[in-house]
Amino acid sequence: MKARAPKSVDLILLTLISILVVIGFFIFSSASLGLLARSGASFGSVAFNQFFFGIIGGSITLLITSNIYYRNWREYALYIYIIGIIFTLTVFIPGLGMTHAGATRWIDIGFTTIQPSEFLKIAFVIYIASLLSGIHRHIESFRYGVLPFLGVLATSGVVMLALPDTDTFMIMIVAGIAMFVAAGAKWKHILILGVTGLLILSIVAFARPYVMDRIMTFINPGSDPLGSGYQIEQSLIAIGSGGFLGRGYGQSIQKFEYLPEPIGDSVFAVYAEEFGFFGSTILVFLLAFFTFRGFKIATQAEDLFGMLLVVGFMTLIASQAFLNIAAMLSVAPLSGLPLPFISHGGTALIAILASMGIVLNVSKYRLHDKRS
Repeated sequence: MKARAPKSVDLILLTLISILVVIGFFIFSSASLGLLARSGASFGSVAFNQFFFGIIGGSITLLITSNIYYRNWREYALYIYIIGIIFTLTVFIPGLGMTHAGATRWIDIGFTTIQPSEFLKIAFVIYIASLLSGIHRHIESFRYGVLPFLGVLATSGVVMLALPDTDTFMIMIVAGIAMFVAAGAKWKHILILGVTGLLILSIVAFARPYVMDRIMTFINPGSDPLGSGYQIEQSLIAIGSGGFLGRGYGQSIQKFEYLPEPIGDSVFAVYAEEFGFFGSTILVFLLAFFTFRGFKIATQAEDLFGMLLVVGFMTLIASQAFLNIAAMLSVAPLSGLPLPFISHGGTALIAILASMGIVLNVSKYRLHDKRS
């Protein structure tokens, strides 16, 4: 099918992305002050890395990917996925990979670190979109629809669980299933996938005690307040002490001595303490509107491949964001997932903005309606 003449990118989504990046940097900057009281880490160094590698590098990447015709990704999808797998496995090269808290997920390049699995998520979505759009005529077949899809999930799972990065693999499964549903899969096959996912989670929970600890802590948060339940207890204290309007920007107390990972997966608790219920509601609304706008673009994509790309990327980001917030509120098990656009991680922000560039490119060719 001949491509439509490209129009401008979706300005509403671009504006929402920009707002989230700017707000995220200010929240991150405030949360970073908590590091000074703990390890004497240089606030300037941490903020500079986030700004230079995350925001500047990510913005350049977004500009590049938003100007690459999205259908070109389909032609090289398999190669991109293979490169993503190989790049992720380089963390196991002695002297190159870096281990932290029992996980080997980073490459140490001296002046900074890189987390290859963030780019594997992009490769995963591109390849799944290519696969499902190619077999959509047989999507209802177990042999030609479900099995190839499961094969990609299994391959990705072996790599992610070897790191280990169970949490990221789980949101990859969620994104993959969302794409599978959007491609027109049978509900009985979706049920099979759901049961398979629960089975995998059960096996992982029994094989890795820290996963079981998170589940048990979610069921009974107060059972070990100084151990496995410590982060949740401190998060709830921070969120509760924020009240309706919060303590004020930079005035969080919990980030200095009590909250683990104040610039990581606990950053929402810092934000809620400083901006209260009102500010938290605004952030959740922005994330929800961002998600809604992304899925609206998916419904207007000119082909199945474009739609699946957008569904995959939006599901990855939205599920990670709301699981992070839910965990800090103790309405979901603690996952360790960072909050997109806000938590520390230049690689993560680059990967998010790269994927948003692809979504924006899809929006250039979407089928407009009068209400868009």
